[in-house]
Amino acid sequence: MQIDIKTSAVQPVRQTFSHIARRLGADKPASRYQEATFDLQPEANFHYRPLWQPQYELYDKARTAIRMNDWYAFKDPRQYYYGAYTIARSRQQETMEKNIEFVTRRTLLSGLPEEQKRRVASLMVPLRHVEWAANTNNCFVTAYGWGTAITQATMYHSMDRLGLAQYLSRIGLLLDGNLGTSLVAGKEAWLEAPMWQPLRRLVEDLMAVQDWFETFTAQNAVIDGLLYPLVYRHIDARLCAQCGAGLSMLNEFAIGWFDETNRWVDATLKTAAAESPENAALLSCWVEMWHGRTLDALHPLAVEALGAEGAAAALAEIDTAFTARITKLGIAIATPGERTEANHG
Repeated sequence: MQIDIKTSAVQPVRQTFSHIARRLGADKPASRYQEATFDLQPEANFHYRPLWQPQYELYDKARTAIRMNDWYAFKDPRQYYYGAYTIARSRQQETMEKNIEFVTRRTLLSGLPEEQKRRVASLMVPLRHVEWAANTNNCFVTAYGWGTAITQATMYHSMDRLGLAQYLSRIGLLLDGNLGTSLVAGKEAWLEAPMWQPLRRLVEDLMAVQDWFETFTAQNAVIDGLLYPLVYRHIDARLCAQCGAGLSMLNEFAIGWFDETNRWVDATLKTAAAESPENAALLSCWVEMWHGRTLDALHPLAVEALGAEGAAAALAEIDTAFTARITKLGIAIATPGERTEANHG
């Protein structure tokens, strides 16, 4: 008996969903990112206006002063849709768990002298409240932003901020032997310590901003763009020189995460600025305003961690790098030298 095995190729009726085919111009195969992003924003058949803001539709482009011909012009260079995002973060979580296990087993934090423990906790643990504020602000952008190209990325970003807050909490727990005393002290410092009040005021004022694109710009570009280099490069380096490399192992995710997410933030701002001179001018105004406030808010933290001279040098370096980064995106802001001359004048 002879059996012939044959294969048959089944041609799909179409390569992708119709709304994706209309956008791409033909019935071409689309990536998973494109299928999970394009034209998913609800635009019609809203049954009511929000009672708290009846001047707007439930989803309304007028909630921001930024204007775009196509809100799907924004692209995430990481190509994150739900599957790609969760796989990437899962792998990073595994690496972080190994780092935490190593630090715990070798007592790299718990074995420090009490004075060094208090210093690390006082500088790092209160930052978990900054991450919570960033989570809240990105949730706001997700709720009121327009277009899945932005809102899905800000939702992932907001969950990242909860993860970062948890890593900071675990640093505190490693320092206090899982008693939680460092977390209580960190909250008290966030609410009461003079060093933290300018930064606390800054992030709480941002929670009251009504334009979601301004919130996106101020939080993800300006505040993070200045705070992360200060904390995770300059302050981290100083603490590691004093207390060993254990802290750097626990900050590894935050350092890599900042570099990764900058690609997405920069791509978003560059696209918005390139859309029109009006957008570029508005972004410039927002960046200038929040930039000055952020530098002022970070100054007490920098002085406490690095000393007066070290703080001045670190903030100047960070400011110069940030200005160069923003200028490359087509957003004009004053250079550090120009701001110094204006202040003296």
